[in-house]
Amino acid sequence: MRKTRLPKLVFAFLVIGAAIYFSSCYAQLPDVMASHFNARGMPNGWQTKSAFFSVLFGVSVLAAVVGFGIPRLITLLPPEYINLPNKRHWLAPERRAETMDFLTGYFAWFSCALFAVILLAINFAIQANLHPERRPDATPMWYVLAGFMAFAIGGTVRIFKRFGQPPRDNPS
Repeated sequence: MRKTRLPKLVFAFLVIGAAIYFSSCYAQLPDVMASHFNARGMPNGWQTKSAFFSVLFGVSVLAAVVGFGIPRLITLLPPEYINLPNKRHWLAPERRAETMDFLTGYFAWFSCALFAVILLAINFAIQANLHPERRPDATPMWYVLAGFMAFAIGGTVRIFKRFGQPPRDNPS
């Protein structure tokens, strides 16, 4: 579980920073906010301010569950309920702790990246509502999404490289 110390701190920093920043913007926002945007950044969906921030709270909890709750649940599951390539090898009693440590660290960092993307998207919506006469350009959001996609693909490749085949020197 040592691999999760830094991502837990990063996640906590993101939560605290978001709470401070978004609470400072709350009073300035309209009661009904643009909350959904098309690919060019033009609003096409609205909701109340309280509903908007309720969604933020809900997806924040979901990001924490993905990063820190699901890995804990996986460690409690018997091997037959875990979908992992070559799981007989990787979940053998002598390797299970190391495998779970790797997966726990991966999920924790994935959660931090996911939460950062959520916060950037929420900030885009807030800025669009604070400055409706000069809405922010949506192009940077596409770069953020592309970066997150690259991160997710890279993480998936890393998992398959690690668990795709047992080491050659071990016949199991």
